Amino acid sequence: MIALTDDKGRLVWVSAVRPGRTSEITACRHDKLTAHLRAAGLGAIADLGFVGLDDSGPDTDLAVITGYKAAHNRPLTRGQKLSNKALAAVRAPVEHGFAHLKNWRVLGTVRTHPRWATALVRALLVLTNREVAR
Repeated sequence: MIALTDDKGRLVWVSAVRPGRTSEITACRHDKLTAHLRAAGLGAIADLGFVGLDDSGPDTDLAVITGYKAAHNRPLTRGQKLSNKALAAVRAPVEHGFAHLKNWRVLGTVRTHPRWATALVRALLVLTNREVAR
């Protein structure tokens, strides 16, 4: 499941639930997330699990911004570390939004067809937004 929040950490959208073996990038590509973001004139800041998702050309504005990953033979430079730190600070409210969704303990025990799980998650999205707005 992929979820989008606004800059305050309020959940805005959740994708359809996919089997647990589906990677985050595969789910985003299946939902054409970058194309939808570009069409809406929006961008997203994502964690390191999404590195390589926005493989658009050099002349195209990025729709998804991620940090830098270190490799075994290539450590991060000081600038890359500072960039990762700045992105982490911006993403902090977003992580709070995900935490609110995860407060519904039923998500940890869902063992049903993805279609039914999607309906459950989208209902929880509405309930979460209602609880947070109180």
